Amino acid sequence: MDSYDGQPDYMHPEDDWDRDLLLDPAWEKQQRKTFTAWCNSHLRKTGTQIENIEEDFRDGLKLMLLLEVISGERLAKPERGKMRVHKISNVNKALDFIASKGVKLVSIGAEEIVDGNAKMTLGMIWTIILRFAIQDISVEETSAKEGLLLWCQRKTAPYKNVNIQNFHISWKDGLGFCALIHRHRPELIDYGKLRKDDPMTNLNTAFDVAEKYLDIPKMLDAEDIVGTARPDEKAIMTYVSSFYHAFSGAQKAETAANRICKVLAVNQENEQLMEDYEKLASDLLEWIRLTIPWLENRMPENTMQAMQQKLEDFRDYRRLHKPPKVQEKCQLEINFNTLQTKLRLSNRPAFMPSEGKMVSDINNAWGNLEGAEKGYEEWLLNEIRRLERLDHLAEKFRQKAAIHEAWTEGKEEMLQRKDFESASLSEIKALLKKHEAFESDLAAHQDRVEQIAAIAQELNELDYYDSPSVNARCQKICDQWDALGNMTQKRSESLQKTEKLLETIDQLYLEFAKRAAPFNNWMVGAMEDLQDTFIVHTIEEIKGLSTAHEQFKATLPEADKERMAILGIHNEIAKIVQTYHVNIAGTNPYTTINPQEINAKWDKVKQLVPQRDQALIEEHTRQQNNERLRVQFANQANAVGPWIQTKMGEISRISIEMVGTLEDQLTHLRQYEKSIVNYKPKIDQLEGDHQQIQEALIFDNKHTKYTMEHIRVGWEQLLTTIARTINEIENQILTRDAKGISQEQLNEFRASFNHFDRKRTGIMEAEDFKTCLISMGYNLGENEFARIMSIVDPNRMGIVTFQAFIDFMSRETADTDTADQVMASFKILAGDKNYILADELRRELPPDQAEYCIARMAPYTGPDGVPGALDYMSFSTALYGESDL
Repeated sequence: MDSYDGQPDYMHPEDDWDRDLLLDPAWEKQQRKTFTAWCNSHLRKTGTQIENIEEDFRDGLKLMLLLEVISGERLAKPERGKMRVHKISNVNKALDFIASKGVKLVSIGAEEIVDGNAKMTLGMIWTIILRFAIQDISVEETSAKEGLLLWCQRKTAPYKNVNIQNFHISWKDGLGFCALIHRHRPELIDYGKLRKDDPMTNLNTAFDVAEKYLDIPKMLDAEDIVGTARPDEKAIMTYVSSFYHAFSGAQKAETAANRICKVLAVNQENEQLMEDYEKLASDLLEWIRLTIPWLENRMPENTMQAMQQKLEDFRDYRRLHKPPKVQEKCQLEINFNTLQTKLRLSNRPAFMPSEGKMVSDINNAWGNLEGAEKGYEEWLLNEIRRLERLDHLAEKFRQKAAIHEAWTEGKEEMLQRKDFESASLSEIKALLKKHEAFESDLAAHQDRVEQIAAIAQELNELDYYDSPSVNARCQKICDQWDALGNMTQKRSESLQKTEKLLETIDQLYLEFAKRAAPFNNWMVGAMEDLQDTFIVHTIEEIKGLSTAHEQFKATLPEADKERMAILGIHNEIAKIVQTYHVNIAGTNPYTTINPQEINAKWDKVKQLVPQRDQALIEEHTRQQNNERLRVQFANQANAVGPWIQTKMGEISRISIEMVGTLEDQLTHLRQYEKSIVNYKPKIDQLEGDHQQIQEALIFDNKHTKYTMEHIRVGWEQLLTTIARTINEIENQILTRDAKGISQEQLNEFRASFNHFDRKRTGIMEAEDFKTCLISMGYNLGENEFARIMSIVDPNRMGIVTFQAFIDFMSRETADTDTADQVMASFKILAGDKNYILADELRRELPPDQAEYCIARMAPYTGPDGVPGALDYMSFSTALYGESDL
């Protein structure tokens, strides 16, 4: 870095920087925020931070701590006093350290910092930032501020809308910060979605991403930059330097580190192998040195347990301790050979272990270990067999005594229990069986007690060292044995006496249960029957229920006798309990029924009987009334139903038979209609009777086959039939008068229709109609018959009514005459031509009729035709269809 007068060039005044500008409110705010965040980014490494930059550095403690963190050096020990002189001392130590780094502090003294001078404090922090964060930046032979600016320009050059020329307005739109992040970490920002006219979003995006993913604290808010015409240069430089340190040189450091690691890896591995060999050899030799004296020790123990412990320790040695050492010895030789091979491949001299740690030294020591090991196990086994002979009798005594004591544990307490006093019979029997098993077990243990006494006597004769304790234990066992025999006899007598009493009570319980259960079921069934809601529909059904109820009441006296007998059994049980002071546990085991329940149900049965009597009487009265309503409805329905059927037949005959003129038939039908209407009051009366039957919920009536629905349907059909028949006669009269059909022709039409109406329904089916037409001389093809059916049966129901038949026959006759007349008229207008001109029609006919004809005529195609000629024959085809005209 270029310097003059011994000072670095970053300390010389710049053209665009004046210290007095620190007092500008906007710039001062930006510097406070940025410098505070920069300081905290380093102080947090020590677990502390500052809140107020001019207040928190006043005592000099955190200032010294900050310098230690960013420089990596230790400063002089600070003063811990609270007095002003202590604070000035600490700040001076910090300023001296800054000066020692070649920084010239202009007009900044410790007193100003201690007094909280904001201007001087911010100037001091800026000096520190310059020295420790910006001075070392070097890019293409430029350094400090110029180097940082050049680095920013190089990194952001490929990005549109980014032109870094300074550290103030060039950063206002936020794209410069986003470009730096995207250049190094493109996955963090979608640069293509950023807009130059949205600086707030750009700045917030850059600051948030840097804080979250790059560990760069948020030193400014977007509002601080956007809200000022010219952001503070020092704040921007400080912020940007953090990005430089986060990104610059990362790749070079990684490459250099990898190269060094490759070179050192082999050396470190070889050195580690040497250290491992030395340590493993030392540990193995030390283990051998400590183990050999333990194996050579042949001092016997006085007790069997001690010798067994020695044997167990030896087995642990063979099973647990020695195998890993064998593996270590093998691994030691493998490591030694591997190390020598690697050293040869690396052109390094062979490894020479420390004195006494050669592989041959270890093999010699291992041979001494195995020599000491020989015979040690055999000596241990011989010693154990010797002590086993001495301890055999004592151990046998202890085992048998322990078994006996374990068996007798809790036996006295068990024999003294009074559990039989509150036990049931089944529990007493179980206790007796258990006691019998105990007596058998007690007898079986007699031999063990005798064996214990015999062993104790033998130990006394052999003068065993612990004979007093053996004798005391044996005496205690014998005394306890005698006490158990006496208590066993007493418990057996008490159990047998209790069993006899409970057997008697159990028999009574069983008898009570056998008789109470069916009686209880009878009462439950009786209550269900007495409360059962009956549904009857006839007088016979209610009579049957009344008869069954009278039979039930006749059984009540006998049932009461059974109830008293059952209660007598219960009273007998209570007498036995009171006399012999038997403590009964629980209730009757054979049933859950008790006397109170029996009496309560019996009272309920007696209460329900008269209620059932009353219900049956009321239902009998209701059924009598229902029967009256059935007969009343049936008498009327049996008269109305046949009357409707008769009238339907008469109307049908009038419409089919040809009696008199159409006017006579119409008069006759209107008289029928009047008589039918006059019959309506009887239908209404029948509706009223039906309503009474429905209100009484009567669903069947054996006195008639007619229901109200049948009557309604028949009445509606009758009204419909008479109205339709009258309408048909009226239409026939209209057709006759309009077409000029004589009475004889109508009679012929009717005779033909009736002849081919094979089912006598007043309607011809399609096949019958076709047969009728053929008989009348029609030459029918499938198409022609389909055309005729479309006329007489437009609804395509497959039937032909008499009215449709008359209309068709009269139309056929009239259409033929009309067509002939029309064609003759056209021939007159056409003259001797085979065609007619449109103008001729317009001249001879009214305008609308002329256009009507022209629209229905096809162009004439004959040889003598002229333009505009019309084929008047096509008019007949359009109006009347294909014919023989």
